[in-house]
Amino acid sequence: MTTRRSLLATGATLTLLAPFTRLATAAPNPDARLVLVILRGGLDGLAAVPPYAEPLYAQLRGPIALAKPGNDGGVLDLDGTFGLHPALTNLHAMYRAREALVLHAAATPYRDRSHFDAQNVLEAGSVAPGGADGGWLNRALAALDGAGNPREAVALADSVPLVLRGELAVTSWAPSRLPVPGDDLLVRLRKLYWAADPALAQSLYDALEVRAIAGDMSEQRMDGRAGQAIAPLANSAARFLASPEGPRIAVLDAGGWDTHANQGAAQGPLAQRLQGLDSGLQMLKTELGSHWLETTVLVVTEFGRAAAVNGTRGTDHGTAGCAFVVGGAVAGGRVLGRWPGLAARDLHDGRDLRATTDIRALFKAVLHERFGLGEAALARTVFPGSDTVEPLDGLTA
Repeated sequence: MTTRRSLLATGATLTLLAPFTRLATAAPNPDARLVLVILRGGLDGLAAVPPYAEPLYAQLRGPIALAKPGNDGGVLDLDGTFGLHPALTNLHAMYRAREALVLHAAATPYRDRSHFDAQNVLEAGSVAPGGADGGWLNRALAALDGAGNPREAVALADSVPLVLRGELAVTSWAPSRLPVPGDDLLVRLRKLYWAADPALAQSLYDALEVRAIAGDMSEQRMDGRAGQAIAPLANSAARFLASPEGPRIAVLDAGGWDTHANQGAAQGPLAQRLQGLDSGLQMLKTELGSHWLETTVLVVTEFGRAAAVNGTRGTDHGTAGCAFVVGGAVAGGRVLGRWPGLAARDLHDGRDLRATTDIRALFKAVLHERFGLGEAALARTVFPGSDTVEPLDGLTA
């Protein structure tokens, strides 16, 4: 039986999703699809999901604090305490349709503020930088393969991110910056390769298959400006996941979330990036069609931002932030976590939102509930040494 309780802390009420002492058995779902979106640079969780009802929020945020719901430029209310940034209109609609939830005050075990090291910990699924070989999602794929439940994955990025590196081969795809070769040239190349090097010819054939599934997105760029790169990647990810012979797991990489300045402007860099993320999530839902019902999308970042505004109307590197769980398979319409509060005594190092949920608990929950990975595999193989991190229960329908 799923256990849920409400926790009242510092005036903020969240639904706390309590873990089981031991995982219940979950059967593998052959139709399950997973999209992992990594926002590199440190998404500001207090801007994306502001605790607008807490008085200290406006005090700490000063000129970049968002207005309460119902005001010009105000947040989109979630539960009377928390809201979404006004750029996240599609995500808000999904939340209201119970297809999205928020996990707040979440972080990896890492407590310093280096982008490189924080991303390493996030993707490796370890406690400290360099604490594990390869990525947790590749190890999950290997565990599924060893259990007779193989899945394929695709990375939509310029290079395969650490989270998907490991012993199992994965497909990668990114929009080309070069002119697309004509069909006649490709036919001649295939004939030439088959005659000279069949292995090379097979590689060319596989690459052309990937391009055919993804569609011709060569005019799109991967520079991540204003977050707009997420939408074309989401479109191609949906093509892969909807294809009968395509992969069932996709990883999207998006940079540009290091918002040290001009964060609060209505059309500033953060607002534009969030709008791009919002468009990408809607693109996934639209393009996946009926497959959306079996899809879980995780949107995560390496760390949050400082609680207080800085001198350039931005925020500096912080600790805890938020994660989004979206999809037709999600038991949504909730803000989850244990809210630590924004008083100085409650902040990490007196400056950052304190982490109350280990982000690995979220990853474990989805891998268990949607793909059937058991407790031993999760705690010792996928996330080595994480026996004390209990998976959240009841995230998905």
